Amino acid sequence: MSTYASISPAPAKKRRYIGVVVASVLIGTMALDTKIIPIGSQEETGFSAERYGAEQFPLVREDVEARAIEPATLIAELDTDPQAAGERYGVATSIGPILPITFSGVVGEGRNGIYEIQVAELPDSLTIRLQTGPAINGTDLRDATGTIEFGQFTNQIEYQDAGAAINDEMKRQVLDEIDTSALSGERVTATGVFKLINPDNWLVTPVSLQVQ
Repeated sequence: MSTYASISPAPAKKRRYIGVVVASVLIGTMALDTKIIPIGSQEETGFSAERYGAEQFPLVREDVEARAIEPATLIAELDTDPQAAGERYGVATSIGPILPITFSGVVGEGRNGIYEIQVAELPDSLTIRLQTGPAINGTDLRDATGTIEFGQFTNQIEYQDAGAAINDEMKRQVLDEIDTSALSGERVTATGVFKLINPDNWLVTPVSLQVQ
């Protein structure tokens, strides 16, 4: 007769302890391999604002430079029929049209990177200001062509990031090589856009700027 040694099962408490240890190890391993991606982030949507800005700014600049007009011409038409002038030269927005202009003038005093530009033969009541950074405010460059629309993006965050990225790319391509802290007294030639809110105060965002 064969004799078999009896094997006692592990106590239930011990089995539970082993199970807890194994589960903890597995959870820890999964946590190390898990990357948290915020909802709406560029990683989640696959949208690269920096790449978008680099691609779009040259297109915006080309469009604005092709349509830009002299301030004197624009003023005359605005005085005659503001709505018709906005429709003829600008791109409509919910606030006012974005208009492309080109001008030369002498740089006046500046504050926070925004300079008044003295352009000859314009009414004294008109103030033209040029923003040169470091902060470039607004989405006028994004909205200047009328071809970049909210529906092309996943959400509002992407749409806002697209505008900021185009501004950043403009700074890299246009403003980085200029000492924008020492422009007062210089003569400049600029092409850019502004949103027509106050007909006597134009805040221009440049797409090109030359210091003469």
